[in-house]
Amino acid sequence: MARKPIVGGNWKCNPAKLADAKALVEAWKGKGFDKEKVDVVIAPTALHLGTVKGELESIGMQVASQNVGKNDMGAFTGEWTAGHLTDMEIGWTLIGHSERRSKYAESDEDTATKVEKCQAAGVKVIFCIGELLEEREAGKTDEVNKRQLAAVLPKITNWDLIVIAYEPVWAIGTGKVA
Repeated sequence: MARKPIVGGNWKCNPAKLADAKALVEAWKGKGFDKEKVDVVIAPTALHLGTVKGELESIGMQVASQNVGKNDMGAFTGEWTAGHLTDMEIGWTLIGHSERRSKYAESDEDTATKVEKCQAAGVKVIFCIGELLEEREAGKTDEVNKRQLAAVLPKITNWDLIVIAYEPVWAIGTGKVA
């Protein structure tokens, strides 16, 4: 059976104020979509997530964390675990986003560990893959994407809990079409 299409929205580090986050959610009310035909998953900032979660869910959207830690509970300042997401009833997380890979040195092995933790906790994952502009220009698109996938494939035990999102780094905010 085919998976229901999914539309995801990552707020990144926006908006600047909670009032703006609430206004954005308010603007979506009444716009409508058929939640039987499409899943809409929104990833607010970590600080806004708890506040806007209920309102997003009330209009049929699901929420995601923009990140999850690769560790279990412990002395990991600023991190949260798949178990935290489960406890907070946050059903989705992003893993492997290009900004996490390029700006925070998140490795393929890190993403694999995170996927494994989420699989065990029952958290759904939007797993991001994609190449840099220089990799695309060097003809390495397939090589990069295969490498990124190869690390996580052995960790996936339940395909119902994972969506693979191709997001080439060179296309983010550039106006270039992938």
